[in-house]
Amino acid sequence: MTTDTVDAWTALADPTRRDIFARVARRPRSVTDLAGELPVSRPAVSQHLRVLKDAALVRVRPEGTRRIYSADPAGLQALRAELEGFWSATLANFKELVEGEPEDRSTT
Repeated sequence: MTTDTVDAWTALADPTRRDIFARVARRPRSVTDLAGELPVSRPAVSQHLRVLKDAALVRVRPEGTRRIYSADPAGLQALRAELEGFWSATLANFKELVEGEPEDRSTT
C-alpha cells in the first residue's frame, strides 16, 4: 500500500487520465475494458488508474480475477467542495465590487 497522496486536480490534469476517469464515472470498468477503448496499453491504463486511486478519485473492487474501477463519491465531493469555495469567493468579490461606493466621476 502506498502512502503517497496525489492532488486530485493534478491527477486530472492529464488528458488521458481525465478520459479514463470520465469513463469509470459513467460506469464501473476493468483495466481490460478501458484499454480496449483507448489508444493506450493495459499497463498504461493501470498506471493512470493508480494515480486516480491515490488521488481518491476512483475505488477498486475485486470481481473474480478482475479488478473493477469506479468513481469514488467521496473524492468527487472533495473536488466539488473546492469548486464551490472558488465560486463562492468569486461571487462575494463580485458582489462587493457591484455594491461598493460609486466612484466620484466629477473629479476627472
